[in-house]
Amino acid sequence: MIVNHELTGPPDAPVVVLSNSIGTDLHLWDEQVPALAERFRVLRYDQRGHGGTPAPPGPYGLADLGGDVLELLDSLGVRRAHFAGVSIGGMTGMWLAEHAPDRIDRLALICTSAELGPARGWRDRAAVVREQGMQPMVEPSLPKWFTPEALADPVRVEKFSKALQACVPEGYAGCCEAIASMDLLPRLGAIAAPTLVIAGAEDPATPPEHGERIVAAVPGSRLEVLSPAAHLANAEQPAAVNRLLLDHFTRSL
Repeated sequence: MIVNHELTGPPDAPVVVLSNSIGTDLHLWDEQVPALAERFRVLRYDQRGHGGTPAPPGPYGLADLGGDVLELLDSLGVRRAHFAGVSIGGMTGMWLAEHAPDRIDRLALICTSAELGPARGWRDRAAVVREQGMQPMVEPSLPKWFTPEALADPVRVEKFSKALQACVPEGYAGCCEAIASMDLLPRLGAIAAPTLVIAGAEDPATPPEHGERIVAAVPGSRLEVLSPAAHLANAEQPAAVNRLLLDHFTRSL
């Protein structure tokens, strides 16, 4: 699997992996890279069917998405890394922390969930994009991603609308099916990586209760709730997220 990725920052610095949400690409992290790259080798990549990563036939599972990360790390000679993910990126991070704990140092989970049902809703969404393409996803997605105040910025709306429309329908659908079938809850208590959970107070997709559930299960984890912030909190509140990520990832240096 060839995964589109970008490396930024000092070659000999510790690696931080950044994993995008469903419907976005690696440019979701544009506001984080400059801050993180001062201290870290930043590796951001595109999920299957997003940005420049191809879309093999679905359905996918989190084992497939996590396996893509492990293959990418192996190809770059990275034995161990910090990991931050938004939405399905955070789900990928939890899967890695559960199934490949020796590869994950510190973990940051942004606007995500360990269980996001009902499964039928995700499978119905997958069917829609396979039949009609990505356009039907634009209008319902943007109000979930950003608060009304953030959506008043036409540059932001254009950037994220284009990223969503550029997704390969099969890749987006396969990722929907990965969310529908995920089963992260039983092993959350085994996650040993120091874990930061960030939630958006106004996030209608994964409201703070989802973060609270993760923190209740992952030993030693902590929750930070940002406001105003909807589902893409790192894009809406970049300064706050950058501060939290730098504090979390530098604690092990």
